[in-house]
Amino acid sequence: MFFIFSKALGFFAWSSNIFMAIGLAGLVLLCTRWTRLASWLVVTSLVLLAIAGYSPLGNVLILPLEDRFPQWDASRGPPDGLVVLGGVISPEVSAARNTISIEETAERITFAAELARRYPNARIVVSGGSSALIFDGGVEAPFAKTELVALGVAPGRIAVEDQSRNTIENAQYSRRVAAPKPGERWLLVTSAYHMPRAMAAFRLAGFSVEACPVDWRTRGAVDLGRPFGLLSDGLHRTDTAFHEWLGLLAYRLTGKTTELLPGP
Repeated sequence: MFFIFSKALGFFAWSSNIFMAIGLAGLVLLCTRWTRLASWLVVTSLVLLAIAGYSPLGNVLILPLEDRFPQWDASRGPPDGLVVLGGVISPEVSAARNTISIEETAERITFAAELARRYPNARIVVSGGSSALIFDGGVEAPFAKTELVALGVAPGRIAVEDQSRNTIENAQYSRRVAAPKPGERWLLVTSAYHMPRAMAAFRLAGFSVEACPVDWRTRGAVDLGRPFGLLSDGLHRTDTAFHEWLGLLAYRLTGKTTELLPGP
């Protein structure tokens, strides 16, 4: 039910969709007697899109997420396993083109391959099914395994979790596949901005993992005052951060976590 509800409201999980919807509502109202309200809505939409697209708003929103968990400390010793979250590969394009189509979160896979080479005894679970509510675009995890093998990881080390549709299910099903033993140390590899929500999900599932964030989008506090030169770049950054914050808020309101911004 949580999955269906979240996907049904998915259009409004992205700030740019909300801003555009405001403008479209204004355009519709221009054909009615509510022309003053319509003009206000159109102007508001343009202003919000400009702020989200050109100002440092996206960096301001994403930086607290990225900095919440520090880089993994390798001095603590070798891990027993890695859980690599999906959102890296487009299964639709990969299947259609008969090749692996990697998206901007590629570091989740490339860094996992680096860790696999560094720790040859560590098991690996790649987690990612289909997140589609209506149209099935295929599952991601098998393609992720193929890419890891291409990067030099032995296929026998890699277990595939291909049933999950969201982060909550990533955690639940990964725990079943990994079957961690008492005392084992598992790393969770995902984008730094996604780590707070992912850690909340794994804690809820009772799967004790250590955060191993990758794929940073900012250099740090220095980017808090840096505007964007392209509207699309700023909107994408703002959308990414807004989506994560909204997910964290939903987790908190539905009791999936006891804090808005989970930390170490």
